[in-house]
Amino acid sequence: MLVNVLLLLLGLAMVVFGADFLVDGASSVARRFGLSEFIIGLTIVGMGTSAPEMVVSFIGAAQGNPDISLGNVVGSNVFNTLLILGTTALLLPMAITPENRKKDIPMNIIITVLLVGLGLERTLFGFGTDGLSRLDGFILVAVFALYMWHSFRTSKTEQPNPEESTPERKLWVSILLILGGLAGLIAGGNLFVNSATAIAHAIGVSDKFIAITILAGGTSMPELATCIAAAVKKKGQLALGNIIGSNIFNILLILGGSALITPLSFDGISYIDLGALILSAMALLASCYVGKKNKLDRMDGILFLLLFVAYMTYLIIKL
Repeated sequence: MLVNVLLLLLGLAMVVFGADFLVDGASSVARRFGLSEFIIGLTIVGMGTSAPEMVVSFIGAAQGNPDISLGNVVGSNVFNTLLILGTTALLLPMAITPENRKKDIPMNIIITVLLVGLGLERTLFGFGTDGLSRLDGFILVAVFALYMWHSFRTSKTEQPNPEESTPERKLWVSILLILGGLAGLIAGGNLFVNSATAIAHAIGVSDKFIAITILAGGTSMPELATCIAAAVKKKGQLALGNIIGSNIFNILLILGGSALITPLSFDGISYIDLGALILSAMALLASCYVGKKNKLDRMDGILFLLLFVAYMTYLIIKL
């Protein structure tokens, strides 16, 4: 038990320092190339912190266990928006730019609805199959490529927030910070999850409860640590970009790539799970227009966390 506790603390320390390095390196790259920190969060940081989901989903698909791929992404996106953005908003209310409101947040909703539409073709439209075929996977991956191309193309005209200054660093130092930060996040997250699971087993917690808490949240730990580090450094746009980018990456590239490996069935996903996924995306859009407009404030954060608690309560009762 003592060894597992020490490993748990070591994993947590690696995650904290990894997140700090990643935020500093990514912000430095954004400044050097004239890209907004939101775009860096959407792409480099968002894709990097989604690496655990990608590994879990691709391995699950390759081993013929598609429920792992789909359940991992659905759970992770709900965690990302409701728990992580909710927690981050409590620490640092985040401004939502006109570009976020008009393009990025609606795109997150469109991609989420696209996933549900492709996955429930027979139920909703009376043709095809319920699940993601290889053709569906190709469509998702193609949309991902187009979205990334458009994001980098339009980011050239965006102006970084003058309040979010970052020390100037040599490019190779920034790249090392990013790579080292990602390595610390992933390795530390795995160490934390494995140690926490061992401790939970030792005190008699059930496997199902571990699965929907420690394991489901564990793959989202890099996003959580990165967003909290960004909030502490007052880089709200990087935190928001990280979550939106991670959600889009999870659906388009991870599920699209998994479906190319093997078709994914929706049999293991309930309508409540899909409803929670869509609701989390819609809640982010609603935050643009209620309360303090164009700002994800602390009241929004509280609402997100309450929705997350409600969903987790449903999952626990369902056990």
